[in-house]
Amino acid sequence: MTKRLSLIVALSAILVTSAIAQTTAGQRTIQVDINYTGSGHVDASHKIYVALWDSADLQNGTPVAVKSLDSKKGTVTFSDVQKVPAYVSAAFDPTGSWTAQSAPPKGSSLGMYSEDRQKPEPIDVAAGKTVKVGITFDDSVTVH
Repeated sequence: MTKRLSLIVALSAILVTSAIAQTTAGQRTIQVDINYTGSGHVDASHKIYVALWDSADLQNGTPVAVKSLDSKKGTVTFSDVQKVPAYVSAAFDPTGSWTAQSAPPKGSSLGMYSEDRQKPEPIDVAAGKTVKVGITFDDSVTVH
């Protein structure tokens, strides 16, 4: 009986491991390297928020996910991206009270993954793959 129980436990562990491997094999992951070169002081209260979008309309939509950084340089990872192309943007909170649940407050520095700084660049990532992109931004674009 003990051998049979051990065999069942071992088989269950293999099935669970296999299911996890299959789930993560299809995941799309986007890693975003952030480099804020502005004059704002970034810390645990004055964070940089990085938003993942499923539309290029960053002003009228709602982000799919938001991650935060408490330093001027760092990386955030969005795992299990459901829709591509995806888009990413960043905003620095100079107030220390914004939680990224609404539009950024006045004075927030803004950035996005973009070649021309006029419109967001689409990010395509295949199932099971990871794409790395970067956003470097400063205080030249702010919320008025």
